[in-house]
Amino acid sequence: MPKNYGVKEKDQVVTHIINLVMTGKLRSGDRIDRNEIVRDLGISRVPIQEAVVQLEHDGILSTRYHRGAFVARFDEATVAEHHELYGTLNGIAAARCAASPTPRILARLDDSLRVMRTAKDVKTFQEECWVYRDAINDEYAGPRLHATIRAGKSFAPSEFWTNYPKAKAEFLPSYEAETAAIHARDPEGARLACIERSERMAQVMIGELTRRGVLGDLRSH
Repeated sequence: MPKNYGVKEKDQVVTHIINLVMTGKLRSGDRIDRNEIVRDLGISRVPIQEAVVQLEHDGILSTRYHRGAFVARFDEATVAEHHELYGTLNGIAAARCAASPTPRILARLDDSLRVMRTAKDVKTFQEECWVYRDAINDEYAGPRLHATIRAGKSFAPSEFWTNYPKAKAEFLPSYEAETAAIHARDPEGARLACIERSERMAQVMIGELTRRGVLGDLRSH
């Protein structure tokens, strides 16, 4: 695989490992083969170690002294828990935004919502969803909250959602509701929109990963 210039090598490794997990090529308890990653990505071991440290911090890998790094438990409950946390954390920032929205942030969210409404393809829609989310988190999430939310974004490759054909139909209403709540200075409404959207995202991901055979057939190690 050629190097992806412009992307940090550590981030390339993170994406690579998560893709292996999400496609079922790596399963719970499987050991990370660093030599294989060196060959596949054409990089040194330093960014691989950096990626392992990040993924262990994010709960995706676990390391065992003198034995290496292994895929942590990855099952339906894990996917559901991740989205529960992701929705709650984004809900904190959204509630703060609704409690004290500025004209600038309202204008940015309205602009993003217009792009979402008129998006002709899933990729455009999904990319604007991330612009919307970043606008709120950059403004209203402190360093710790922002870092925790950012860590959660690595859980699923962006390709998963940009390839989900029903994304706009299923998720646009929740962004409409979140934006309306922020305009109405309704923190609880904004928070609930984030939580409900994440719950639906969990259902979609679990269903798709089960269909692919990634979930529901865990091997014992």
